[in-house]
Amino acid sequence: MRVYSSFQEIDKDLKILKLQTEIDKEEIKLSLDQTKESLSAKSLFSNMMGSLAQKALVLKAVSKIMGVKNIITSNRSK
Repeated sequence: MRVYSSFQEIDKDLKILKLQTEIDKEEIKLSLDQTKESLSAKSLFSNMMGSLAQKALVLKAVSKIMGVKNIITSNRSK
């Protein structure tokens, strides 16, 4: 525990604590706003569409690779 030698030291620490409290409150507000934004219908739809597009591209790439492998293996068996 800190021992204070003057009221000025106490006042200084109280001001610092008050400012820290205000900063913490603002950080909570920002975090809440970011959470609301990430859960908005627009954001959820956008994320879903991006995920579907990515999966479609991966599926297409895999099917091309598998198709090429099937052709190669079918030519070898002849």
